[in-house]
Amino acid sequence: MRFGIVARRDREAALKLAYRVYDFLKISGYDVVVDRETYEHLRQFDEGDVVPLEEFDVDFIIVIGGDGTILRVEHKTKRDFPILGINMGTLGFLTEVEPHEAFFSLSRLLEGEYSIDERMKLRTYINGENIIPDALNEDAILTGAPGKIIHLRYYIDGGLADEIRSDGLIVSTPTGSTGYALSAGGPFVDPRLDLFVIAPLNPIALSSRPMVVPASSRVEVLPLPPERELILTVDGQFYTRLEPKTEIVVKKSPRKAKFVRFSRDIYPKYPLRIKKRF
Repeated sequence: MRFGIVARRDREAALKLAYRVYDFLKISGYDVVVDRETYEHLRQFDEGDVVPLEEFDVDFIIVIGGDGTILRVEHKTKRDFPILGINMGTLGFLTEVEPHEAFFSLSRLLEGEYSIDERMKLRTYINGENIIPDALNEDAILTGAPGKIIHLRYYIDGGLADEIRSDGLIVSTPTGSTGYALSAGGPFVDPRLDLFVIAPLNPIALSSRPMVVPASSRVEVLPLPPERELILTVDGQFYTRLEPKTEIVVKKSPRKAKFVRFSRDIYPKYPLRIKKRF
């Protein structure tokens, strides 16, 4: 097996743990590569094992960090590598184990005592072109002028779903339902379900409420006058400014995120660990 290692760059403890994981795997006889940005922040790794994240070709990626680090990996890698997340972040919704469990969990992984949890993603087309990363959590279409609302019309499979005046619109996966979409009034969604959550952000009309639609749907968003610049953000990691007349289409991506799990339970018996499942 070949492993990739990516660490949170702004936390020394994460970088040091990344080196210990690297050393453990190397001593155990495995091929290991480290992403260049991790190496730039801790130059203890063998430079011959340093590879840009976009060029990873591995069996598993060990991510030491929080959700932001995992999302960075998801956006930059070109294939769907299974990820083992070790939580060195603030919330750690996507991570699987805590730092003190790291080496026990690695041993279980090496022994084959794990399962793979697959999560759906969103693919976004801007004026018919797919030029941005797939979203694991959500696409958020936001006003480009804070304090100024935008006027949007959105369609589901060609049929008019709603016309809204709001701060924006969120299209979320089940994984992202516990994030931005939840703050906008959307529901918790079991990650095993195949659907989108569509949630207006601070709409003026009380009748504009969140919707749940099948993941087979084609969601088309059209800006209406008054014409204002838009911001599209993907998973809170990727941002781009859009012209006022841009057509945005969101569909289910053919790619999936894959996570190493050591339990098949979606709802653990211990309430403090419920956040780990979403």
